[in-house]
Amino acid sequence: MTQPVIDLSPKVSDEVRKTTCYMCACRCGIDVHMKDGKVAYIEGNRDHPVNQGVLCAKGSAGIMQHNAPSRLRAPMKRTGPRGSGQYEEISWDEALDLAVSWLKPIRDTAPEKLAFFTGRDQSQSFTGLWAQGFGTPNYAAHGGFCSVNMAAAGIYTMGGAFWEFGQPDWDRTKLFLLFGVAEDHDSNPIKMGIGKLKARGARMVGVNPVRTGYNAVADDWFGVTPGNDGLLILALVHCLMTAGKIDTDYLARFTNASVLVNQDPKSPEYGLFLRDDDLQPLVIDRNTGKPAPWNGQGVDPLLTGKLRQRGTTHVSVFHLMAERYTDPVNAPENVADRVGIPAPRIRRLAADIADVAFNQEIVLDREWTDFRGKVHATMIGRPVSFHAMRGISAHSNGFQTCRALHMLQILIGAVETPGGMRFKPPYPKPATAHPRPHCKVVPGQALNGPHLGYPQGPDDLCLAPDGGPARIDKAFTWENPLSAHGLMHMVISNAHAGDPYKIDTLFMFMANMSWNSSMNTRGVMEMLTDTDDNGDYVIPRIIYADAYRSEMVAYADLILPDTTYLERHDCISLLDRPICEADAAADAIRWPVVEPDRDVRGFQSVLCDLGGRLGLPGFVNADGSTKYANYADYIQQHLRRPGIGPLAGWRVGEHGLQHGRGDPNDSQIDAYIANGGFWIKHVPEGAAYYKPFNRAYQDWAVETGLYDAPAPYIFQLYVEPLRRFQLAAEGHGDRQPPDHLRGQIKVTMDPLPIWYPPFEDGHVDPAEYNLHALTQRPAAMYHSWGGQNAWLRQIHGHNPLYVPTAVWEKHKFKDGDWARVTSAHGSITVPVAHQASLNSNTVWTWNAIGKRKGAWALDENAPEATKGFLLNHLIHELLPPKGDGLRWSNSDPVTGQAAWFDLRVKIERSGAPAESQPVLPALDMPNPDTPKTLRWKVGKP
Repeated sequence: MTQPVIDLSPKVSDEVRKTTCYMCACRCGIDVHMKDGKVAYIEGNRDHPVNQGVLCAKGSAGIMQHNAPSRLRAPMKRTGPRGSGQYEEISWDEALDLAVSWLKPIRDTAPEKLAFFTGRDQSQSFTGLWAQGFGTPNYAAHGGFCSVNMAAAGIYTMGGAFWEFGQPDWDRTKLFLLFGVAEDHDSNPIKMGIGKLKARGARMVGVNPVRTGYNAVADDWFGVTPGNDGLLILALVHCLMTAGKIDTDYLARFTNASVLVNQDPKSPEYGLFLRDDDLQPLVIDRNTGKPAPWNGQGVDPLLTGKLRQRGTTHVSVFHLMAERYTDPVNAPENVADRVGIPAPRIRRLAADIADVAFNQEIVLDREWTDFRGKVHATMIGRPVSFHAMRGISAHSNGFQTCRALHMLQILIGAVETPGGMRFKPPYPKPATAHPRPHCKVVPGQALNGPHLGYPQGPDDLCLAPDGGPARIDKAFTWENPLSAHGLMHMVISNAHAGDPYKIDTLFMFMANMSWNSSMNTRGVMEMLTDTDDNGDYVIPRIIYADAYRSEMVAYADLILPDTTYLERHDCISLLDRPICEADAAADAIRWPVVEPDRDVRGFQSVLCDLGGRLGLPGFVNADGSTKYANYADYIQQHLRRPGIGPLAGWRVGEHGLQHGRGDPNDSQIDAYIANGGFWIKHVPEGAAYYKPFNRAYQDWAVETGLYDAPAPYIFQLYVEPLRRFQLAAEGHGDRQPPDHLRGQIKVTMDPLPIWYPPFEDGHVDPAEYNLHALTQRPAAMYHSWGGQNAWLRQIHGHNPLYVPTAVWEKHKFKDGDWARVTSAHGSITVPVAHQASLNSNTVWTWNAIGKRKGAWALDENAPEATKGFLLNHLIHELLPPKGDGLRWSNSDPVTGQAAWFDLRVKIERSGAPAESQPVLPALDMPNPDTPKTLRWKVGKP
């Protein structure tokens, strides 16, 4: 009886409030435990479809993010020079009146003078609607400097891509290949998926110059040379095609490999599809031997079709593919040195892919009917799955590299089949189902349509009457025709240069463009503070919204303070970037589990208020009154089209509440809260695979509100819109590119996937700048946010530059050494560390650990500011001069995605400075009442 009595079920909280995490972009479900009305701790929601209770260190540390000393406390107006940190707190009425006094004259006279760009806010359908109502063409989000290559390549090729578009079939795949995924991307689902693979004995292969995180647990690792992933992929394609290890039936039925292509070089339609009178692409029907529309009922496409018509020869896309990819130039022996992987290993990987795909196929006993009316008795699976993200995207050849990877998985029939890559609703959705970009400006009126989209040819470019760019970021121009996410990284430099025109106001939300999200950091800071001959700022006004005192806050003229994610309403919507899984449509909310203790407002609610004050269409009623009281009101009341709103769950129908389609529900958010913060609707078993071609899925998607009508399609291995741009560069059509871009368009916009060297390789001396330099985000951090988090800082308080063995030994580095790293643009002096599991020509570091002194309420001597650093100081938005009188963009020429990972550097030993170099002057940021030590107690002792 002397043993202590232990309470095995202690009361840990007064209540649990369920919402959605925002410590990264996974959007996991979380249980927020409350004591005395305050957050006590956070754990995973076991019922949530994304994470099923799993929560990472970031998610658990959300309590420290919510209580961060750097939180902004009230609206502020600049009183001193930009960058001085001199502000005064003002009321919301004064702040909004000031914003309206700047914005209304612009809207009434020249809406394009507003540049409105947002960071990773996950409400782009809403912010885009606001910008469209304002009438400015200058709107986009962060995708242009993140992963637009992956998204755009996937949409144009197969109607979806990875992560938010699709996922591996974790339960059935037998071979998983992971290309270039940072450790914070889709973190918990990937870790859970890898756990499933390991438990079943499936094999995982990592392809990445750096072996950390996911790659560290791979069964095999291919340390590819940066920028050469496309060569490796095309070598695998070569091996599979020459060995005949491709799924010809799948290619014939479900891709445009059977579609006929004009082969007359003298024809203005050279390289375009042969079409019928209804403009449908034609194939040769195996049943009749005659041309037939690709979607004709009962048509059985012939993969190797050929037709001579009116003196012109037409061959199938597959003929062109076979001719290109079986060419020995793609053989492993001819690319191994550039790829950095021996030819026998490449051939072994190709053989493994073929073995799993064709010798270990999966057959599900599920009958299904395709869009041509053919009934299939089974679902045949090729259990090889791929996943990739920014690592292969952020290169100047990234678009075509991503297309090559999509082509590879399609060739073996491993997209939307058991064991392969699966789409997540509302995908699959081909490029033709998306809007095309709009840019027509009329003072005082809304823009003529959505800003962003997927051009189908030169007629869809956003060009001014004189042929120049209509947008400040030059998106959708001949420089980068398919810039589906805009070019946020070019906004400040273009606005400063007045190219293509001057702007009046730069309005940004949660975009740290003066620091870790910037190419050419020092140059951007100078642009933000530069004045003209009259002493006026070259960029006249800057409005910035954020929750924290980031580096960018110091350059704003007006600061609109946002809430933390536990204090706000958010909508993770099917109209935007939902939380769907391959087997279900799902969406979710955030809601204020606690009320702010500061004078802050959710940014989306602020936009509703501004929209009303400015009289923007969609934000005012017929009598001119403000339409939405706040963002929660918008979420519940807004209709994008009849019956379709931001949230699909618990809508009002004729017989009560219903899901997918329905009228607005005044209690919809309450219904979500009562049901764990999310809604989910599962895909029927017979519709789970072959989604683009499956009648059952198409009907289910219409019923659910994803489509308004069935819209089956086939995968576009040959992307005809690219050929239309090539034709223009060859002199055809009314819209013509400038002469200096013709060659670039002809080469880079090939309708079949290609590889070409990263552009920086041709602008610097590879012998002098002999190393590639990369960054990647760590699992414990998410952009800049994590670097202020009292718990997460203990994991990554500073970052070294990791150096491969050969370079380490060549320079005789030792633990604790520092190095000077130089690019064609600048130099840094940083601590180094040895890493053996690294491509031999590559150095790398963690992204966004380094902070500028004075920001984020960190002490000026914090390790993040003294030993942490950014590679951004070495990068420029333009390539080095080449002697042709032009400054070429440091980006992919197809989409405009920033080519972060093309960076080349040289390295040398350095003495140990007191701090990482360069050292920039401390920002004199307003940090009232910032404690030296964080300490608080939740609940009674």
